[in-house]
Amino acid sequence: MKAIKRRIKSVGSTKQITKAMQLVASSKLRKAKVRAEQARPYFNELYRSMCEIASGRNIQTVFTERREVKRRLFIVVAGDRGLAGGYNSNVLKLAAAAHKNDAEKPKIIAIGRKAVEYFAKRGYELVASYANIAENIKPNTAQDIANIAVDLFTSKEVDEVVVFYTMFVSSMSQQPQSMAVLPMTTAELEETTEITYDPSPEAVFNRIVPRFTASLIQCAVVESYASEQGARRTAMENATDNADAMTESLSLLYNRARQASITTEIIDIVSGASAQG
Repeated sequence: MKAIKRRIKSVGSTKQITKAMQLVASSKLRKAKVRAEQARPYFNELYRSMCEIASGRNIQTVFTERREVKRRLFIVVAGDRGLAGGYNSNVLKLAAAAHKNDAEKPKIIAIGRKAVEYFAKRGYELVASYANIAENIKPNTAQDIANIAVDLFTSKEVDEVVVFYTMFVSSMSQQPQSMAVLPMTTAELEETTEITYDPSPEAVFNRIVPRFTASLIQCAVVESYASEQGARRTAMENATDNADAMTESLSLLYNRARQASITTEIIDIVSGASAQG
């Protein structure tokens, strides 16, 4: 009975922690969801501008050059903390599986402490690492990351740049995804406006690509952070529910043990009285 009581107390303490983490994640999720929804229109409009520049002009720049892929750069966005269900493992496994047939391991820009730890332990070349930036990522930080990626691509140290992140679908659903960033591919628009670019479409395109890459990275981090909070809220809610179920089961076990103990004591008293009689 004492052991069961200690277990009930321990489960109760755990429940308090998971409940508190659930409430914190819910609060952060509301803000992160708004940021993700606000970032998407900007990214979509910038992408449309790039498509408009490239549409029908057959632009040839270093950013559209396709070459044999010998070495790649992965920008992987994961969380800074655990206790978020499969959020971290899903996106890290996706990145690991993406290069299983490559002759060389990719270079890595790791965003999030879990991504840094994962790739550092497995012998990857970490070009740069960024921890604790996801909650309030700044445009200049995203631009720094984009500049590293652009420099590696234009210097031909890598032949492809891919971003791995988690798309926020809803608080209950998050999808790990990969997105090729460089070389750029643009879709032609059905309707375009005739615009004159100074000094040339190629020059404007080359100027926009680093900023577009930075915006894409910032959006990926914002989406991933919202996904992390949604996954953590769900995981902590499930943990709290499991704690309730365990407490109920242990309480039932405790009551049975207590009833058995009382019954044994009554039998002993009755037996003692009968013996005296």
